[in-house]
Amino acid sequence: MSRIGKKPIPIPKGVEVVSTGGTLTVKGPKGMLKRNLHPKVTVRVQDGVATVSVPDESKESKSLHGLFRVLLHNMVKGVSEGFERILEIVGVGYRAEVSGKTATLNLGYSHPIVFELPDGVDMKVDRTRIVLSGIDKELVGQTAAKIRALRPPEPYKGKGIKYADEYIRRKAGKAGVK
Repeated sequence: MSRIGKKPIPIPKGVEVVSTGGTLTVKGPKGMLKRNLHPKVTVRVQDGVATVSVPDESKESKSLHGLFRVLLHNMVKGVSEGFERILEIVGVGYRAEVSGKTATLNLGYSHPIVFELPDGVDMKVDRTRIVLSGIDKELVGQTAAKIRALRPPEPYKGKGIKYADEYIRRKAGKAGVK
């Protein structure tokens, strides 16, 4: 049995978890999320606690057990608290602006990059900080990765877009090769 899968998930006040017909629905104060369940996985809700179970002890079942427990936990946390990912822009003249669901990024290329934000992700820009927030952890993380991929940080001066908690390993350059 999966160690992670065995842990029960406490459901906070105002959050409703419903498992019907192979579909898991989680509703909360920030919104609603849906996910299809694997046929081997069952979710049971009792007394404000959700538990994930699988029928047997095969390797596939064990991995699905832990996976769906974590996915359900992320859904519950997302609809109650939400998730956010912080990016930092490093470089002279590099900047970002957001208007509605469109972000315009000036990243040292000959043209500005127009990035369409997906539904469910909000973006706030404060000079060199980009804050992405939403209720779906997977979508927020994927959007942050796509924005970072537009200009990844380079190892010499660190210019580019990086995660706020990311450490960039620096290289010495030509002058340090003696």
